[in-house]
Amino acid sequence: MESCTHVFQISGIKNPDKKRALIQGIKQLGGKYLGGSVYEQASTHLIIPQVLSSEKFLAACAAGKWVVTPDYVLDSVKNGSWLAEGRYEVAISTGASASAFYPVRQWRQKVASGRLAGAFQGWRVLLMVQEPTRRAMFKRLLKAGMAKVYYFPPPSHASITHVMAKPVTENSKSYNAPCYPVSHIVQHLFGSNCVDMNFNVADDHPVETKTVSFVDVDFSKLETELRDHVIKKEGRPRLCFLEFLGYHDPHRPQSQAMDTDFSNVGSMIECGLFTEALDSIRSAVFPGLLPPMPYLISLLEYAQQGNATSVFLRNLQQVMCNLLVTNPPWLAPSTVKKYYTQVLQCPRCKAGPWSFLETAISYCLSSEATCHPLPGPALPTLLHFHSDLVAFFLRLFQGELHSVTARDFVLPQGPGVSQASASGSLLYGTFWTVWERSTLLSRAVKQLTQLLVQAAVKDYAEKDEKQRLHLADTLLNLLSVLVEFWCQQNFKLNQNLVEKGLKDLAEHFAVVSQDVSPVVLAELVARISSTRLKLVMADAIFRNLCCRNGNTVGDEPLSLKKMVLSYLPALGSLARSPSGARLRTGPPSHSCTSQETGCRTQSSLVNETGPENENLPRGLNRVNAAGETLLHRACKRNQVETVFQILALPGTDINVKGSVLLQQADEDGRTALDLVSTTTQREELLHSAQVGDSALRNKVTKVSNLPLLEAGSSLLAHLISSYQQERALCDHAPPSDRARSLAYRLVRALETHSFQKLTLGWTDQRVVRLVEDADTLLELSRGRYLGQVSQAVKECKGQNTMFLMEMLENLKSLGDALMADL
Repeated sequence: MESCTHVFQISGIKNPDKKRALIQGIKQLGGKYLGGSVYEQASTHLIIPQVLSSEKFLAACAAGKWVVTPDYVLDSVKNGSWLAEGRYEVAISTGASASAFYPVRQWRQKVASGRLAGAFQGWRVLLMVQEPTRRAMFKRLLKAGMAKVYYFPPPSHASITHVMAKPVTENSKSYNAPCYPVSHIVQHLFGSNCVDMNFNVADDHPVETKTVSFVDVDFSKLETELRDHVIKKEGRPRLCFLEFLGYHDPHRPQSQAMDTDFSNVGSMIECGLFTEALDSIRSAVFPGLLPPMPYLISLLEYAQQGNATSVFLRNLQQVMCNLLVTNPPWLAPSTVKKYYTQVLQCPRCKAGPWSFLETAISYCLSSEATCHPLPGPALPTLLHFHSDLVAFFLRLFQGELHSVTARDFVLPQGPGVSQASASGSLLYGTFWTVWERSTLLSRAVKQLTQLLVQAAVKDYAEKDEKQRLHLADTLLNLLSVLVEFWCQQNFKLNQNLVEKGLKDLAEHFAVVSQDVSPVVLAELVARISSTRLKLVMADAIFRNLCCRNGNTVGDEPLSLKKMVLSYLPALGSLARSPSGARLRTGPPSHSCTSQETGCRTQSSLVNETGPENENLPRGLNRVNAAGETLLHRACKRNQVETVFQILALPGTDINVKGSVLLQQADEDGRTALDLVSTTTQREELLHSAQVGDSALRNKVTKVSNLPLLEAGSSLLAHLISSYQQERALCDHAPPSDRARSLAYRLVRALETHSFQKLTLGWTDQRVVRLVEDADTLLELSRGRYLGQVSQAVKECKGQNTMFLMEMLENLKSLGDALMADL
């Protein structure tokens, strides 16, 4: 019908008789009716019984169309011609007042007057919605309001003004444009009135009743409680050292300490009587009394020369330990800390504590990288002396961490006592300069990680347990202490800074240890005492191990769902790695980003030469003028079997999921799923891709590289364990209080609302991940995700792999327990 001024769509009327009467009335008056479940741009009017949350209503509002009640058509039929729409425009009552609010009027008037072409005019939106059906709906809605919509990744020429995400993730915030949840669409259309309107956005399928809420239920209280839980859990101490509780207060010295005379010690040292001088100092170490600094420095210098007996070295170590017990620097005036700073440096080079500590570690590693030449080859007595010296540093720093954790670092008032903070600690002064304290990965920390790698290789390769110095364990504990110390100083000020610092440290370690056996790395991770450090280290090393074996995993924030859906299939690829080929050659790649994933996907499809690809169909990777590959064209023609065949081809990267391939976009931003018209066909294609994923994972049932699989299983087991300790919602409430517990209320909310609906509009991604983890546990209890484990891994009898399988069963049992509480 040419130049038809009344083109109708209907929404929210389910009664067949009422709908039939409206359609007959429209045709009787010369109008046109457009059926279908989605908004049509050609429509001029929308008929609804009241304000709805449907796509058609929101799109008509954004486009400035007339939205009227059914009475408009019925009364017009009685009149014999079309009436004026004004009195029939849909309205709602705002709150308790009797006034009416016309939600569509402001946009309709602006479009009618020519001031705007649509409510979203000028918007260039990057739409990051994971579920294809919902993504298509939001695209139609935005385009109705004259927005330009792009899918991920956007074209290089696009200047994005809005990022619309569902759910909002750290990746969606990484563009130079404001990031909003999709609820911002409703908020833009209706402002503060959207709260009174109590919106649910639903599809318009006649039988479909499933909705996704924008402002349906107020979950703000639950979000606040979960945020408080996360903050409290992050602020708790990870390392506790109860032995420091009995340390003395140096401001109450014992009486005999005042009568000590060190006048003869200097003469003994001048005469070379170092053993006698040490005995005099050893018998005069009391609280509040410090041996003269030059004497102690001279004794340390004598010990370094290699002429001291083992008895002398043990006694010197005992003196240092007694000094720490009687005069701990974290409970003493600032002069005592200066004393330790001067003593704990090389007596000859005087380059500060870190240089002294680094030299001690290097000597234990038989390295020549010392501040000055030391007796060599390494003497057994000196090896143990320097090993004990490293242990002394560890004990000193553990005491400082204990003091900060117990909030005892502020000094008591008294003569010569100044108020101090953790910034004046020996630990800070050793590992960070004033300009480095905003970063965890300082120069000294980088050097410590490299020394740790060397120590691990040396210690774990030593077959004779009696010959081991256990230096790697000491350095691991030292790294844990300084990580906890730095995190405690910064997490209240800038949580993002802490997360970045931990990630940088872990990825740096993964790079410097890339030539180390995975077995050694797995053993190293198992010995880390800090769960916070163990979590990031296991994650970085596992991802790096996967990347170097040809399986790129995403760099999105770590979550339980990511471990189940991404890391478990990656573990299967490690089991299939050729025996003897532990790592692929080539430049290291320690950060596996989504861009790398896309490149790997494309390269696996583009390279069609070689005997391994001789069975590939012609034109597999050829792109036509419309920017469509063979996969796109197969989807467009609803050729499900062809899609399945492409996903199962030997030339397709076995590490790339078929469901991921279906999300690859052409130059116009269209995915393969976008080219399929009906929901059922899209679901069928997705199911085929998932079946293909499972088939590829389970195709190989034999483990070809058991050591690599065992190392990967160990890393993943420690990753899951530390993740549960660090981030899980542990709420062990008694049965009588279970209904009021936070875990119970969260699980109950997830039973009645989807994860996306529950977290809609939440801004703290730590809280969002906590809810996603709970949702993943519930899905595991329902039997989902278990197919992510390859048959080869399930049947492996390796100790670490079997333990990992038990952990997965425990996760499922945990989900069962949460469900049982409802």
